[in-house]
Amino acid sequence: MSTPGNLGVKRMPQKPPIRPLVGSPMNTVSPLKAMELSAAARRKKQKLPEKQLQDKVASILPESALYTQLLEFEARVDAALSRKKVDIQEALKNPSCVQKTLRIYVFNTFANQIRTIPKKPNAEPPTWTLKIVGRILEDGVDPDQPGVVQKSNPLYPKFSSFFKRVTISLDQRLYPENPLIIWENARSPAPHEGFEVKRKGDKEFSANIRLEMNYVPEKFKLSPALMEVLGIEVDTRPRIIAAIWHYVKARKLQNPNDPAFFNCDPPLQRVFGEERMKFTMVSQKISQHLFPPQPIHLEHKIKLSGNSPSGTACYDVLVDVPFPIQRELSALLANAEKNKEIDTCDEAICTAIRKIHEHRRRRSFFLGFSQSPVEFINALIESQSRDLKLVAGEASRNAEKERRSDFFNQPWVEDAVIRYLNRKPVAGSDAPGST
Repeated sequence: MSTPGNLGVKRMPQKPPIRPLVGSPMNTVSPLKAMELSAAARRKKQKLPEKQLQDKVASILPESALYTQLLEFEARVDAALSRKKVDIQEALKNPSCVQKTLRIYVFNTFANQIRTIPKKPNAEPPTWTLKIVGRILEDGVDPDQPGVVQKSNPLYPKFSSFFKRVTISLDQRLYPENPLIIWENARSPAPHEGFEVKRKGDKEFSANIRLEMNYVPEKFKLSPALMEVLGIEVDTRPRIIAAIWHYVKARKLQNPNDPAFFNCDPPLQRVFGEERMKFTMVSQKISQHLFPPQPIHLEHKIKLSGNSPSGTACYDVLVDVPFPIQRELSALLANAEKNKEIDTCDEAICTAIRKIHEHRRRRSFFLGFSQSPVEFINALIESQSRDLKLVAGEASRNAEKERRSDFFNQPWVEDAVIRYLNRKPVAGSDAPGST
């Protein structure tokens, strides 16, 4: 670039001024610097959110006030959605449950018990299969026939998730090698619709079934002394502690002088063994009064004649199941995290805003040049000179200080000389240390 007063004098490629032009009628910033950015730097800048319009653009385009209002409304909507998302996440951590009836069917089938051709060489051996299935009843009504495997409601957990351990005991005289069949939830995380045991045999016997419930959160059976106080047979630890607090509050047993303690009436004394208790010690003291819930014991006679499947008994158990809405809340959170349409719209808006700012900078540049060309070019050259000094590292140098001998007596000089002398010589150079 050359100026009329210095024809033939070559200049370095021009950069925009880094501050408003002095003497220019409009205090604007040139767009040339942004235009000369490398491709990598431009991609890095595009990752930043640029949805806000600058005040300078708003003054040129009064209709942009509507866009600003939309941004404010979007911010309020995002804040409300964030609060609701946190509430949903907390609700999913501690899902609300409702009591439902789990109906358990126990039956068996058999095959090849009566051979039509006794001396048939390839006849299969007689077998029987014990099956334990169940499902949640809707409103306490089950119109289906017992002994028939039905499809479970997908909104409820599968049958095996309600049990911690299932133990089936066979007749040890008939099956001495493996009379116990044990299934544990911890070793089989995948839920099942039911349990099935198949064995060879042609003799009838009674099988014992032991079902240990899997309570989430864990429930405990109360001791007789604590059960007499609270009137609760089985419940979770937090609800038991809350019941003790309500008992103390209802009978006004809290110590007025020290609210951290409460006095024990005769029923509580039989539980804690003390006349005065601290609230923080209740959780530790009741541990000796909490026991695992009693398992469910069932007995089924393996029948090998008559109708197949054999068995008409069913058993009802009360279980806690989460509200069906929990699944919908989980799906809502998943959709909120994967909303690509909103991200695409945001990217399009950011691209449009960047183009608007780029056009505004170009407009300001050419408008400033048209109104005062000489002052504009002089300010541009001055700004370029300052930028070159910064790039070359000469902006912080002081020639007057370097001219004096005190400058070379500073503590860093000795270290700099040693580094210079010990530096790796360049091949073919006359630098110190080269041969």
